[in-house]
Amino acid sequence: MSLRISTMRFPSVRSARWLCATSLLSLLPLRTMADDGPPPVAEATVPSVPADAGQIAAWVKQLGSDQFAQREAASRSLTKSGRAALEPLGDAILGDDLEVSSRGIEIVQKFLGDNAPASDAESDEAALAAAAEKLLETLADGPESPVSSLAVATLDFHAQGLTQAAREKLESLGVIINEVFFPTGRRGLQVVVRAGWRGVTEDLLLLPRLRGVVMMGLHGIRLEPAALSALGRMRGVERFELYGTGASDASVAALVQKFPEATVDVRKGGKLGVGGQAAVGPCLITQVQEGSAAAKVGVQVGDIVLHINGEPVPTFDALTEKVGQRGPGETIELEIERGVPGAEGKRINYTIELGGWE
Repeated sequence: MSLRISTMRFPSVRSARWLCATSLLSLLPLRTMADDGPPPVAEATVPSVPADAGQIAAWVKQLGSDQFAQREAASRSLTKSGRAALEPLGDAILGDDLEVSSRGIEIVQKFLGDNAPASDAESDEAALAAAAEKLLETLADGPESPVSSLAVATLDFHAQGLTQAAREKLESLGVIINEVFFPTGRRGLQVVVRAGWRGVTEDLLLLPRLRGVVMMGLHGIRLEPAALSALGRMRGVERFELYGTGASDASVAALVQKFPEATVDVRKGGKLGVGGQAAVGPCLITQVQEGSAAAKVGVQVGDIVLHINGEPVPTFDALTEKVGQRGPGETIELEIERGVPGAEGKRINYTIELGGWE
């Protein structure tokens, strides 16, 4: 007697993550799987002539059919239609039928592919992936809803397979990425984009693909709305440094809302170039950066800052806050006390033109 042993195929880790990310689909109302009813609109083969707008509109409508077979046929046809189906799908996803929304996002997810960032290539497939990603980002940035949540989950899953490529691309453009231990005890990535980097706004859209970022700094670069939206899609960031980015109050407030536990340090862009011990008074200078605005006028390690523009400075944090309210090229009046061996400390007043973050 012979035994036949059947094997069961389990999903890969990548597939399992996708299943978890889309678990909220179980909350959506699904149609019956009955197969009777009117015949489906003719399913697409791989045509030599792309489907016209009328066919695509019919397939999009069929996504909401009561018949499972029709919904499946429509999904396959729209997937084969590629770029031409994106805009109609985007409109349908924002409709009031969650079945259509969930199927629409599933189709758009297939357009993303599993390759390197779409911006790295010029093929039709890469262009489709870039357009699909942009659509999902638009949906993710919309009002909180099942649709925006599913779009976020889809982008998050997609990013998991592209992390290394994104890091290599950003580092090649001058973004500084280091793995460090933070005061909170957490180990993770410190990512800093400085004014001298060689990228453009579109490259900053790769930031959400990085994993394990604890500190995200943008120093001296102007942030467009698209880049600020990308920051909001990052995961697990504990500190943001927005120095001289031109970010509006509304944009900063939106970022704070998405990261309620994170520190969002916003400064207008003026740089004094000193270091000190945060939150502890007095405002003792423990570091002076070479070539900085402070160094140029003679500020020294060991100086205690008493006043800035006539206002008292009780701690280094207070100094940081007040300097951060001014931009590069603006002037401040600084009063410091410097210790003199064997004598009383002397007070010195400096007029300092602030530098910028580079």
